[in-house]
Amino acid sequence: MTPPPVPVGDGRPGRVPRRARGHGGRRWPGTAELRADRRPALLLATALTLAGVPAGVLWVVLTPQARFDVTADGPVVVGRPSAELLVAADAVFTLLLAGLGLLSGAGAWWWRSRRGVGTLLGLSVGTLLAALVAWQLGELLAPGPTPEQVAEVGGRFTTGLDLASLPALAVGPFAAVLAYVVAALLSPAEDLDRPDPVRPAPSAGGPPPGGVDPVPGRSSAAPSHEPAGG
Repeated sequence: MTPPPVPVGDGRPGRVPRRARGHGGRRWPGTAELRADRRPALLLATALTLAGVPAGVLWVVLTPQARFDVTADGPVVVGRPSAELLVAADAVFTLLLAGLGLLSGAGAWWWRSRRGVGTLLGLSVGTLLAALVAWQLGELLAPGPTPEQVAEVGGRFTTGLDLASLPALAVGPFAAVLAYVVAALLSPAEDLDRPDPVRPAPSAGGPPPGGVDPVPGRSSAAPSHEPAGG
């Protein structure tokens, strides 16, 4: 008598077993890579965040500022500043973040042993945090005049830094991701030329993992003790 068939999965008709879904029941191969790159990606994001400090200082140093003399009729600009001075703060900030993003993206791609999704996430988050740090630090180091300075006749004050275009904060992450993705698209290797993980060494006296014996002509199977002619 033929035994009844054993139901597959939970026994409900039309339901696909969980192991049969996706890539033959296997997990996404990038999961192990993301776990391995979690700590390096965090270190990359931290280093890029700290890079926002010199970027903020450069924003203060490189941005031209206008000076005003306070007279009885109100503030009067000193000299003949150009019309570009009105957008100088945003322009210098955007160029600084674009340069930081391109350098960061190229540097992250040069880090060959950690190429992958984890590095890309750390790169984008780190450059965004660097932009926020540079923005706040620059406005802190170069504040605008106080109402007392503007009202003091005979005094002089300098305009402060003020980022009028907040979308400029996205220039750094965009440039970094663009440089990294372009380098990945130009790479001929599907694994982005990332080196394979180090495999464990074989135990003493036994074959290496995979059952392949490094000595040619020698079988890894156990010797037979059957007598000849038996």
